[in-house]
Amino acid sequence: MNFLKIKKDDHIFHITLDRGKSNAMDIHVVNELIVAIHEAEADPAIEGLILSGKEGFFSSGLDLITLYDYDAEEMKEFWNRFMLLLHTLASFSKPAVSAITGHSPAGGCVLAICCDYRIMAEGEFIIGLNEVPVGIVVPDSIFDLYSFWLGQAQAYRFLLEGKLLKPQEALKAGLVDEVVDFNRIQNAAMRKVKSVTQFEKNAWRLTKLNLRKSLLATLSENHDAVIGQVLKQWWSPATRTIMKTIIASLTHKKA
Repeated sequence: MNFLKIKKDDHIFHITLDRGKSNAMDIHVVNELIVAIHEAEADPAIEGLILSGKEGFFSSGLDLITLYDYDAEEMKEFWNRFMLLLHTLASFSKPAVSAITGHSPAGGCVLAICCDYRIMAEGEFIIGLNEVPVGIVVPDSIFDLYSFWLGQAQAYRFLLEGKLLKPQEALKAGLVDEVVDFNRIQNAAMRKVKSVTQFEKNAWRLTKLNLRKSLLATLSENHDAVIGQVLKQWWSPATRTIMKTIIASLTHKKA
């Protein structure tokens, strides 16, 4: 793995995102995550999964700087693989906890809400889905995933305004389940996974998948039409202009 750190500890599979400062996702990160989650699912010795970032960033979401230069076929492949990643993580049958170690907007938030439980680091961090202000169409399957935790009315409002929440706001809204100091986040995540793995495994896992049946059906649908809509907007002059402005700002900050 080039962009993930993998560790197996006390029957728990730890995935730590490790790409640059902000763990922005390109197709390589997406593909590595799919492989890692499949490995955790298939290993009978693994009882749960903890997905983490690095201090300050869980993931900033899609790597707009890299994706901006993808051609049409590369972007289509990226979105197909990204939607597969969401289904792979959301359908992971064992307990999965997100240790949200910092900022988690857009795609970072989407990864977190695929998991069963979210613990966020206290601090001046943000989480939420802000794709619409960037000019990116949000697929209905991601709305279903968001509303699975927030309820439809609140998810609808938050999505259309691109609302980003601080940790305590996210806790109040039900987007995260705990807020702890960064230095305690891994222990808190491990404690949560272990509190669940004490239950009868088959009963817990089948119940999880039963409760997610409608959500998983949406995530597993043929996404050709939805991805076509996303890509049409992606290539629109208005969205490209917005992204160029964002990229210029990001590049300036890096410099």
